[in-house]
Amino acid sequence: MRKLAAALLAAGVLAGWGATPAAAAQPACADLGGTVDAEQICHVHVENKTYTLDYIFPADYPDQQALIAYLTQTRDGFVNVAEMPGSWNLPYVLDGKGTGYRAGPDEGGTRSVVFEVYENVGGAHPQTWYKAFNWDVVKKAPITFDSLFRPGTRPVDVIFPIVQSEVSRQLGVEAPIAAADGLDPSKYSEFALTDDSIIFFFGQGEVMGGAGGALQATVPRSAVAAMLA
Repeated sequence: MRKLAAALLAAGVLAGWGATPAAAAQPACADLGGTVDAEQICHVHVENKTYTLDYIFPADYPDQQALIAYLTQTRDGFVNVAEMPGSWNLPYVLDGKGTGYRAGPDEGGTRSVVFEVYENVGGAHPQTWYKAFNWDVVKKAPITFDSLFRPGTRPVDVIFPIVQSEVSRQLGVEAPIAAADGLDPSKYSEFALTDDSIIFFFGQGEVMGGAGGALQATVPRSAVAAMLA
């Protein structure tokens, strides 16, 4: 589904995507037709005969437009597929739940939001994946896996064994994560930062067979402290 949506976007097919920049000046949650509750959480709900869509995420994440761009793209791809002629087993379902994380003081430190996205487009195997956003409050800049660590270091050499052990503990069996995946930095692009840990998130089939489902693993910051930027 994600590959199909990407192809549709590249072709300029997805309705509504071109209108996003014009809406940038409006409150971010309202751009998606949502409302913000007293806890500063945005709620978006759309339901019709073709599909049901739900988003929930912190409305106070500093880089709201990054969230909105991703959620808009995901929504438009999903809706386009749901409304294609011949779509069956309707209504389709898209559910994106964003959880907020903090590290450090309110006026500094980092902020993270991780979306757990569930999508069912009528097939036998619905998909669940993660999308993470991380922000350096002082630098006012996004944080990526590469920028999180000092140049020239190899954090995956430390992270992989911890992730493998943590996933094995959760599943109750030895996690069959291949070294080619476990030592690939691109597999660790979805993460959240807390005061004492880095939590890594893996969608279905990203680091092991789909039967393992969506996974997450916590790595103590102390384990990689010497390599942090």
